Amino acid sequence: MFKKSLIAVAAASMLTLTACGGSGSAAGNAGTDKITMGFAQVGAESGWRTANTKSVQESAKKAGIDLKFSDAQQKQENQIKAIRSYIQQKVDVIAFSPVVESGWDTVLKEAKTAKIPVILTDRAVDSTDKTLYKTFLGSDFVEEGKKAGAWLVDESKSATDTVNIVEIQGTTGSAPANDRKEGFEEAIKANPKLKIIASQSGDFTRSGGKQVMEAFLKNNPDIDVVFAHNDDEGLGAIEAIEAAGKVPGKDIKIITIDAVKDGMTALSNGKINYIVECSPMLGDQLMDLAKKVLAGETVPERVVTEETTFTQEQAKQVLASRPY
Repeated sequence: MFKKSLIAVAAASMLTLTACGGSGSAAGNAGTDKITMGFAQVGAESGWRTANTKSVQESAKKAGIDLKFSDAQQKQENQIKAIRSYIQQKVDVIAFSPVVESGWDTVLKEAKTAKIPVILTDRAVDSTDKTLYKTFLGSDFVEEGKKAGAWLVDESKSATDTVNIVEIQGTTGSAPANDRKEGFEEAIKANPKLKIIASQSGDFTRSGGKQVMEAFLKNNPDIDVVFAHNDDEGLGAIEAIEAAGKVPGKDIKIITIDAVKDGMTALSNGKINYIVECSPMLGDQLMDLAKKVLAGETVPERVVTEETTFTQEQAKQVLASRPY
């Protein structure tokens, strides 16, 4: 387990909190036991999540951190069980990406009682007790939704008729689904012709996106735009649109969030029209945060990742160099 030697503290204080931050282990370099981190992942529901898991695992190895990893298969009860297991194992720090926002206070209080710090990554919780976790590392999901909506407002400024939008939401109750919806709706208010005519969860999966889009097409023959909460749902929607004899990107415009390689490929081919980036490469930042927390350093309450947006031409320029 982690031992706070003076040398470890000094080494940890030299680490910088950046996406490409230092990779040396403060504990390991000081000759003490490795830091042990328990990480409870949401699952493997998308290409984004797979890249996120790989980033965490590779960064832990590079930083000399002993990583205990669990896959919750998108079930909150599995994550809670994993966190309790980490508490029993007396890990040094717990990190997890919550499946949903609510229902975490009890298990987080158990971690606090055991004096094990918790770091939220990618997704937040709605607890009013901010002392139950040390920091949140991830994207601003509301801002992502706003970026998606702002593009559509600009794209539709010359529209004379109502623009019918269908929304494929992420996992019901999850922070990205709630926040992306909020941000998108706030942005499209700028154009009263933009109207969401149907909204349903695709659970952040490609198969879910396809199924939801099939139902949308059956019930709403006049769809102009799809707003999918992630690339995988958008890629599923493309399959349904093509099966219905329509041309994705032309007959029906598609906006997604993530910018994983499959999504960027579809964007460069014109099947998706616009992608808002949400980077899964959080591993280095997470390991640096863990070291800082365990060294007793003050960390920000929220650490937001830097992200951009992509049009078709921009996707073509960067596709070959995308790491995920």
